[in-house]
Amino acid sequence: MNKPSFSRIIAGTMSWGIWGKNCNQHEMITLLNTCLENGITTFDHADIYGDYTTEAAFGVAFRASGLRREEVQFISKCGIQMESHERKNVVKHYDYSKNYIIWSVEQSLQKLQTEYLDVLLLHRPSPLMQADEIAAAVEELKQAGKIVDFGVSNFSPSQVDLIQTKIKINYNQIQFSVTHPNAMLDGSLDHMQMNGIQPMAWSPLGSIFTEDDSHAQRVKSLASFHALTYEVPVDVLLLAWILKHPAGILPVCGTADAGRISQLMRATTVELSLQDWFALWQESRGVPVP
Repeated sequence: MNKPSFSRIIAGTMSWGIWGKNCNQHEMITLLNTCLENGITTFDHADIYGDYTTEAAFGVAFRASGLRREEVQFISKCGIQMESHERKNVVKHYDYSKNYIIWSVEQSLQKLQTEYLDVLLLHRPSPLMQADEIAAAVEELKQAGKIVDFGVSNFSPSQVDLIQTKIKINYNQIQFSVTHPNAMLDGSLDHMQMNGIQPMAWSPLGSIFTEDDSHAQRVKSLASFHALTYEVPVDVLLLAWILKHPAGILPVCGTADAGRISQLMRATTVELSLQDWFALWQESRGVPVP
């Protein structure tokens, strides 16, 4: 299989299931079609979403939609073992044994009703993870055609380097937004650029629409001003801020609102001026650019 080619904006599915809007089959099909109609072809999953139920609900909807698997790309994650009625866990933990990784991928494939994942991500780092176990699982899954590519999520540069002693990492999905820009400052994005790792950003709108503190209010106010200038919604402007970064970050947008989804790809056509980009960063910092 060739290396997957992702849409510039990725649809995050966590809120499509019972952890969010709890979409029925018809509503999921509408979201799927809206994504495809607007050039969003990549869908981000994790086994734990919806208490281990969202992948299956999505898989049923995708099969019923009549869309071709070749038109889309599926990302999923594994490794987190939640306390859940679906699992016999007495404490939340991480499992990156070879057998568990392979079993988890096979579960995701069954639920998503697909023969392969375009990318498998390890969901969060574990202090007990062993690079050789992970590499063995990934190589076996690749050879079996069950995954095309491999990456991680929420891993620091040193944790990435540890895994890369045994196998190449091609993706790292991290928290990044104008209100959470630490990856731009702590070396994470620099490290990805130096090592040929594609960054993905979860929660790319940051705290703008979820918090009402002075930080969020300050950034939202300036973003709203610039949104008028660029004639786009505020969320589109915030995505454009991320897309301007030279690391080539792919925002993972978790909305389950078809109207908002139809607007997201407009961010790829917005070219923020240099000063407007820095003005937003400065407003997030709350102090002048150093």
